[in-house]
Amino acid sequence: MRRKIPSTAALLAFDAAARHESFTLAAEELALTQSAVCRQIGALEEFLGVELFRRTRRGVRLTDAGLSYSRQISSRLDAVERDTLTVMAHHGSGATVELAVVPTFATRWLLPRLQDFFALHPGVSVNLSTRTRPFLFDETEFDAAIYFGDAGWPGTDAHYLMRENPVPVCSPRLLAGRDHLTPADIATLPLLQQTTRPYAWRQWFSALGMRIDYDMTGPRLELFSMLAQAAMHDLGVALIPPFLIQEELDSGRLVAPCAQRYLSERAYYLIIPERKAETGSLAAFRDWLIATATDYRVAAGLD
Repeated sequence: MRRKIPSTAALLAFDAAARHESFTLAAEELALTQSAVCRQIGALEEFLGVELFRRTRRGVRLTDAGLSYSRQISSRLDAVERDTLTVMAHHGSGATVELAVVPTFATRWLLPRLQDFFALHPGVSVNLSTRTRPFLFDETEFDAAIYFGDAGWPGTDAHYLMRENPVPVCSPRLLAGRDHLTPADIATLPLLQQTTRPYAWRQWFSALGMRIDYDMTGPRLELFSMLAQAAMHDLGVALIPPFLIQEELDSGRLVAPCAQRYLSERAYYLIIPERKAETGSLAAFRDWLIATATDYRVAAGLD
């Protein structure tokens, strides 16, 4: 059955014109004449039976329908381009795993170990994109996700990787000559908060049997990398898993003034849609990642 879709040329012309809200600039981008772009847009509007642009004396503006359609078409053209580049890069062979990741875990823990996977599976590529919150796999191009939280994503298999076990860290200047800080000392300092873990400090103090009135007060930042930078610039004390800031601890840019840590209830998981669970390249990556995380937990004594 023939698909009821417009021509690629018309979609490309529309995408460029929608981004610029200008047929002239779209023509320059596509190396076409302005009249050619106008014809493509006109043919697309006729095909859809919908006006996509409102023509004015000052140029063109997207209609509400045009704005909605441009958002959908843009993401689909991006996907086509990505798939095309993947095929070109592999000359038609090999496989690619599209992986959504939480940023700091990916840069500090996963990437330094990824070469081991490539050595075992040279025909597989792994593309990483950041996502910090749950999403619907059917609405994205992702094959899997590394996610921190609970394992209950409907229609997916969740594979446990590790917990966090965060400890308080700060700039050595914040110690003001002291060797360490007690929990009571830490309670008097600015507490750097993480947006995705709003109760972290409350849980840390509670594990020590302490109740602090202002344990949720302080600057809020989304990523561990932001927390680390804020702590290094003397903005306060942050709760961060040591394995994510080992370089900063080794160099002395950050110190752990109190050894007390708590075992986080949530954890890092590899999340895979059930329908993709046995895909060859994805299954290979899953098995490697689970084994690597297990070895790391044992060596680091995290569990």
